[in-house]
Amino acid sequence: MKKLSRFGVSVESDLLERFDLQIGRRGYPTRSKAISDLMRSFLVETQWADGVEVAAAIILVYDHHKHHLSSQLTHVQHDHHDIIVSSQHIHLDHDNCLEIVVVRGKADEVERLAQKLKSIKGVKYSSLASASTGRGI
Repeated sequence: MKKLSRFGVSVESDLLERFDLQIGRRGYPTRSKAISDLMRSFLVETQWADGVEVAAAIILVYDHHKHHLSSQLTHVQHDHHDIIVSSQHIHLDHDNCLEIVVVRGKADEVERLAQKLKSIKGVKYSSLASASTGRGI
């Protein structure tokens, strides 16, 4: 177990009240846990800005009936096989599919792949869920 450190923070009372309300709504057991999560989120943002190795999920929703769309998505993914860890294809209904592409690589490479997939005609929705490899946070 990692050693814990205590520190004091001075903030406006109304800011603290609003913060306590939000962490209560989200089920945080303590301020310490909420602040630790915020600090880790900041560190993950820094990793992405610094261009180090990161992890992410690229989420796509598309119409599988769209001519050649599935093959285009597969082709782009094969071009980036070196950063793709896994993918999952889910049939949402008769027309729509959800694809989740899990990636691990340099932040700029991950963002480039996400943009390529998003820009393919027929992709209805795309989102990049940025994460960390867990190192350095």
